[in-house]
Amino acid sequence: MFNGIIFNKGRVEKIIKYKKGLNLFVKSSLKLKKKDLGTSISCDGVCLTLSSVKKNIKGFYLSNETLKRSKFQNIKKSDIINLELPMKYGQNISGHICQGHVDTVGIVNKITKSDKSIIFDISIDNKFKKDLIEKASILINGVSLTISKITKKGFKLWIIPHTLKLTNLNNLKKKDKVNIEIDILSKYVKRYVKKK
Repeated sequence: MFNGIIFNKGRVEKIIKYKKGLNLFVKSSLKLKKKDLGTSISCDGVCLTLSSVKKNIKGFYLSNETLKRSKFQNIKKSDIINLELPMKYGQNISGHICQGHVDTVGIVNKITKSDKSIIFDISIDNKFKKDLIEKASILINGVSLTISKITKKGFKLWIIPHTLKLTNLNNLKKKDKVNIEIDILSKYVKRYVKKK
């Protein structure tokens, strides 16, 4: 479980592709050792299992299922990804409860500046749009954010300078893809209400 508050980023150093998945090697300053193998790490919002550690290079294996549901199907060497360690018991939840189970991939339609902040207009498949709630939390590339407005094609996000500085959202361009995890609590509530 994660809370979507990012303090670490990593750079993709190497990708090894297989028929049914790929190995991803990420260079980062995260303090991890061989005893941490098997730990879940949020990589751009996708919960991946740490499979190798060699100095500051961390290795992960991604199955075809993970690739199909995330923007990692288009991952390239030198891409910057957001990293988050799993939450510890008693830790403050500054963001929201995140599982690292990506629902879908969104596309950046428009980027607008507003003073020092940036507004992202993101489109999402209609199948998932019905689960969006204005002012609810949403996870974008592993970052806990608030939906500022629901639009015809998706939603808008208002990103403050501090968040831009600490995450890879600052690198986003028009037509870029982003990993999206819809707030699990809003999905549970919606399903419960439907059944009543």
